[in-house]
Amino acid sequence: MPLQPSAIDLQALIRDISRIIADLEGREQTYRDLLDRVQPHYLESARNLLHYLTLRTYDLRSIQSQLSTLAISSIGHSEGYTLTNLTNILLMLRLLNGEEILNPLDQMCLPLNYRRSREQLTENTARLLGECTRENCTKIMVTFSTDIADDYDLVRELIHVGMDVARINTAHDGPEEWRRMAGHVRRASAELGRPCMVYMDLAGPKLRTGPVRPVKDDDRPYIRLFKGDRIELMRKKVMGRPGQVSANGRKVSTARISTTIPEIFDDVQIGEAVCFDDGKIRGKVVEIRPKSFMVEVTSTNFNGAKLRADKGINFPDTHIHLPPLTETDLEHLEIIASLADVVGYSFVRKPSDVEFLLNRLRLLGRPDIGLTLKIETKEAFENLPMLLFTAMQCPRIGVMIARGDLAVEIGYERIAEVQEEILWICEAAHIPDIWATQVLDKLARKGIATRAEITDAAMSSRAECVMLNKGPHIVEAVTILDDIVRRMAHHQFKRKSRLRPLGVAKQFWGKMLV
Repeated sequence: MPLQPSAIDLQALIRDISRIIADLEGREQTYRDLLDRVQPHYLESARNLLHYLTLRTYDLRSIQSQLSTLAISSIGHSEGYTLTNLTNILLMLRLLNGEEILNPLDQMCLPLNYRRSREQLTENTARLLGECTRENCTKIMVTFSTDIADDYDLVRELIHVGMDVARINTAHDGPEEWRRMAGHVRRASAELGRPCMVYMDLAGPKLRTGPVRPVKDDDRPYIRLFKGDRIELMRKKVMGRPGQVSANGRKVSTARISTTIPEIFDDVQIGEAVCFDDGKIRGKVVEIRPKSFMVEVTSTNFNGAKLRADKGINFPDTHIHLPPLTETDLEHLEIIASLADVVGYSFVRKPSDVEFLLNRLRLLGRPDIGLTLKIETKEAFENLPMLLFTAMQCPRIGVMIARGDLAVEIGYERIAEVQEEILWICEAAHIPDIWATQVLDKLARKGIATRAEITDAAMSSRAECVMLNKGPHIVEAVTILDDIVRRMAHHQFKRKSRLRPLGVAKQFWGKMLV
């Protein structure tokens, strides 16, 4: 049965909201040291993040239902101005309860209100990714392919049709190609009079499969695995091979393969999950040996799946103790510091990783460079609040929702839920987020989009930036995405609907009133 106004205990609601507000204010004082370390322009945002995280420790569903019945804000969209929203709700409840309050509107005008929270997010977005050129401030990022190093005209066309950020991934190509790509962006941006930022990713300690022995004339050798099969991961670099079966069907040997980072062997425990090739093959550790460990395949395609060399390996349950940056990353960081406006931190996991990178950037004379935390592991997601508090020591920060690796780590069935949580936390911190992985992917590669891709692209406009991957039809993809985010700006800001007049409503009344 729905709640009736007469069934609502205003006094109890007032007590509940008052208790929550007291908790928000108390925790702010208790954890003041977190706030003292952030850049001055992030202080207001850090306070609000602390308030929001405190609020979300409560089960608010009953309170929301009662507030909605009273036609009062149900707290559901208060990420950016948490304490102000609760304070205003409390004042409204007290007025409904018959209390006399002098100048209630004056008491509701706290510094961090809805308007100020939007301004703060806009300022932080412009600080990281440049001034807004669209109504809802959604930027478009494009990942560069190798051929762009020698194609200035394509870079110019991309900026012309809407690219705001050029992404260079240092996991591919080399310094000379990166310098040419960045040079093309600077030149085209100046010629067109349209700003475009240069964003460069550190590759990070990405775990991949080692080589696989060729079979006959196969130029892309593989190991086929089925559910129930076992594969041995070797600490020592070896040539991978399929399992061997005798003529009478008796198993002679187990499939085996090595990894690019053998240090992982020090952290793996029996029972932990292992995912290969973006989750196409999933398994669990069933045995640990001195020089290897055994993985049993728990899910894959019905007809099996091919595991090839240089495919990603994820350990979502494992607490990995790898260095935050590889030796190659440190070499690349010097080049990034000389070329880029923003550095993307791949496979960041814990606050000490962020502190390590910030110290390296100071040593390189680039404490001013923008920093984007790529959330692509289960550990990074779980540590997101502290990652943000730590990163706020940097003058310009953002978050990338790296949905590919993240989906593998947490499971595809949870990616939509986790994506929403990241958006909420970033909005509470007034930090811009980048919606990444497979946006309009088929359109960029094949020239035609699926219905699901268009819907995903429309939803992506809730982020401050949307990333497109490379493809032969990338100019068309940027053009269509630019049109989508401009259209969606009239309908929503973040998760809030914007009630512009609807054409279908006008048409209805136009026909009815004839």
